[in-house]
Amino acid sequence: MTITMDRAELQVPHKLEVLKFNRFALNDQKLISTHVETFKPLSCEYNFSNLFAWQYACKLFWTIYHDRILIYDGVSKCAFMPLGEDLCPKELMILSLKLKYMGLSPDFSLVSSEYIKKYSDLEKYYIVKKERDNSEYIYDVEALCELKGIKLHKKRNLISQFKRTYSDFEVHELKDKYRYKALELAQNLIKQRKYPSITIDHEFSAIKISFDNFDELGLHGLAITVGSRLVAFCVFSRLCPLTYDIQFEKFDANFKGAAQVINHETAKYLRKKCQYLNREQDLGIAGLRQAKMSYDPVNLITPYSLVFTL
Repeated sequence: MTITMDRAELQVPHKLEVLKFNRFALNDQKLISTHVETFKPLSCEYNFSNLFAWQYACKLFWTIYHDRILIYDGVSKCAFMPLGEDLCPKELMILSLKLKYMGLSPDFSLVSSEYIKKYSDLEKYYIVKKERDNSEYIYDVEALCELKGIKLHKKRNLISQFKRTYSDFEVHELKDKYRYKALELAQNLIKQRKYPSITIDHEFSAIKISFDNFDELGLHGLAITVGSRLVAFCVFSRLCPLTYDIQFEKFDANFKGAAQVINHETAKYLRKKCQYLNREQDLGIAGLRQAKMSYDPVNLITPYSLVFTL
């Protein structure tokens, strides 16, 4: 028995295969990282340490589909664009049908602008949407170190003010006791919130998973202390040869300038290791967008989503 697709002019079996999805395990890292190194996706969402840390909060699962990494996001109700050689629109449509047959969403996220431009027939099967809230902010490391120009004048002043006020501040690699103190800071920031936030709770869960598997995930980080008190920290990892991914950054707002100092010290630490920093998305949060734009990014990587119409 077959189902005929209007406009698709393609017949597919009525009984479609059921894909077997799995959670992310540490021993999956080599396979997934090899795909990342080979196909070089621009998005930090394919970074294995992100996938591993956020898998429970975002209900992430993965499988191999025709030699490609296929990831499903159970919270956003969509699959990531398969990581590997491009699936042409008809092949992608068949995958959408398989997902739909399983009771999953047939839509895709993290679709690159290059893919949209390459395949003009996409709109036979999908509505194409630009996802500005999921744009990833890319910064030049050297520019973040130097902080030249009028746009970054306020950043320089806040850093100078912090260093004058807290002359005993120190920068440490995020190891041993500093990881414990960083986790404590993240937890205290949650307690200080006036209103509960499931987003912040999920982020803390991801931070804890990351810290529990810090070395195995290839994570690195820095901490800023004033006396014996940790006032800011940052966690990062290599995304690709030219770029590091800034995965978590927290600071105590009672220490004016701490946010700018951890940003600046991270850039200085990574200056000889990469050319760019990916500081991830603003998720449409106005204050976060303003903060990210204020650092004058050199690029915004804006993904597209595909909404299945058949």
